[in-house]
Amino acid sequence: METQKNKIVEIPTGNNKDDFKIRKQIIWQFYQDWKKKNPSQKKYNLALKDYINIKYVSIDETSHQAAKSYLSTLAVLQLDSILTMAKKYREVKAKPKNKNQKQFNKLLWMRYNLPGVGEVKLMVGIVRRTNDKVQYCITVIKA
Repeated sequence: METQKNKIVEIPTGNNKDDFKIRKQIIWQFYQDWKKKNPSQKKYNLALKDYINIKYVSIDETSHQAAKSYLSTLAVLQLDSILTMAKKYREVKAKPKNKNQKQFNKLLWMRYNLPGVGEVKLMVGIVRRTNDKVQYCITVIKA
C-alpha cells in the first residue's frame, strides 16, 4: 500500500493490462514525490563509494519493467535502501542500439536482499563521457 496525495492506493497484484497500468502510475508518482524530497536526485552507495543519480531514464525504464510484477513494484518503493545498500556482482557492456542504454558505456548489475520481497536487481549505467552512475532499472529477481 502506498499513499498518493493523502489517499491510500492499493497496489494491484494481478497480471492484466489494467494492473500493469496502475502499477506503472504508482511507480511514476513515487519517483516524482521522491525527487521533491531529494532535490539532488542522488543517493550514496556504500559499496561503490559513489553517488547513484536518478534521471529520466531511471524513471522511464524502471516504471516500465518493475510494473510488470507486484513484487518489483513493492521493491521500487524502497528506493533509498536499494540505492544505498546494493552490491555490485557483474559488469556488462551497454547495448548501443538500445535507445535507453546508448548514453552508457557499461552497466553494473547490483543486488540487494530486500526483506519481505526477495532479491532485487539494480542496474546502474555508467555515462559514457562523465563516468557518472545513473540508476537504470530495478526489478525483483528472486522472491
